[in-house]
Amino acid sequence: MLPTIRSATLDDVPAILAIEQHAPSAAHWTSQQYQKLVGSGILLVAEEAEKLSGFVCAQAVAGEWEIENVVVAADFLRRGIADKLVSVLIQRAESGAAAAILLEVRESNLPARRLYEKHGFCEVGRRPVYYRDPVEDAILYALRFDR
Repeated sequence: MLPTIRSATLDDVPAILAIEQHAPSAAHWTSQQYQKLVGSGILLVAEEAEKLSGFVCAQAVAGEWEIENVVVAADFLRRGIADKLVSVLIQRAESGAAAAILLEVRESNLPARRLYEKHGFCEVGRRPVYYRDPVEDAILYALRFDR
């Protein structure tokens, strides 16, 4: 059963933080940063039986959206949740007149790279030695919309 995808509320922030803190590869943010995204950014959550199973957050700047974090709780991995979150984010960006969605991902994160490529993202560059622990390149992806 696929989850319901909806916009996050301030009440979701503690659950978002709990999911993020148990995901070592996620970008780790403060409660205040997520609260700000609820009010001014794009923060979608996946919910099943009133429990959050994952989230995606992005920033919109000058007509382009940048995916900042896609995280699925460990108990819900391999159930299509990240796929659904990214799909809904793409729909919202496209209907919101975004020109493109951009992101960066660890070179070794093959599951994430396959997910983005499945949704039409194309590799557009590389940032050498971008990540730490371990040191690794970032692969840059873009999904451009015809406008």
